[in-house]
Amino acid sequence: MINKGFNAQTANDAIEDDIADLISFGELYIGNPDLVERFAQNAPLNHNDRATYYTGGAAGYTDYKTLK
Repeated sequence: MINKGFNAQTANDAIEDDIADLISFGELYIGNPDLVERFAQNAPLNHNDRATYYTGGAAGYTDYKTLK
């Protein structure tokens, strides 16, 4: 398992090239709670607002837009 800095294409490439069996997407999920659906539809990703990390409020955790 590896992570950090992957997008859908680079993750698929790493798996196909036997670099890893599993890729994790920790930070991408913060701003994209529907990340799997976005990857499946090749939809654009939301940009994470790191200034809102660990602030204790909803901003940056539950206010990102989903596709639907």
